[in-house]
Amino acid sequence: MARTILVVDDEPTLRETLAEALEQDGLRVVTAADGPEALKRFRAEQPDLVLLDLMLPGVSGIEVCRIIRQESSVPILMLTARDSELDKVVGLELGADDYVTKPFSLRELQARIRAILRRTESAGAVAEPAPLMIELGSVKVDLAGHRILRDGAPLPVKPKAFELLAFLLRHPGQVFSREQLLSRVWGYEYAGETRTVDVHVHWLRQQVEEEPAKPRYLQTVRGVGYVFRGFEPAPG
Repeated sequence: MARTILVVDDEPTLRETLAEALEQDGLRVVTAADGPEALKRFRAEQPDLVLLDLMLPGVSGIEVCRIIRQESSVPILMLTARDSELDKVVGLELGADDYVTKPFSLRELQARIRAILRRTESAGAVAEPAPLMIELGSVKVDLAGHRILRDGAPLPVKPKAFELLAFLLRHPGQVFSREQLLSRVWGYEYAGETRTVDVHVHWLRQQVEEEPAKPRYLQTVRGVGYVFRGFEPAPG
């Protein structure tokens, strides 16, 4: 059965071009031209991925992203014509998985979408590992349950951020460059978007570190990348 992509963009020509290209990849495409229509189509179609323009009339793409993430963990790939880092960071903080800045290469966009779909398909096909709880001070990370708990209470968790955390936890003491993390966690190789990794690491530090500005666990290795250090399995 073909995977469904929701393409949300207010430019008719771009929307049609994207739909045609993705359909040639064997994907089923539904489209929306503004925020309210995007939310309506999202709820009706339950797509496998949302391609979302940030600059939408009416309800903004940022707001659409926020609402969708409250309702679903579906992958969201943002499109933005803006140079502002703030727009990209806000979208990622709200739970988008990645962004592409206009103008973009159609082939690159198709490759990213295929990579995200392969990753989600692979994740769904692999059986859940045996329950494993990792203790980080007052925080516990439930790898099997896909949860972060502080003093026993669950914290809100962004799907992609949790995947990054789980990956680093499964490779303690191993330093990964931003490019390696993009490849291993996001599923593609593209050195130009390493800011994505930095934003997710920043968010994770806010969740798991006692002092986010002086991280004990999620450490930066200057000139290289990131490494996770100093955790122990939780008892019981």
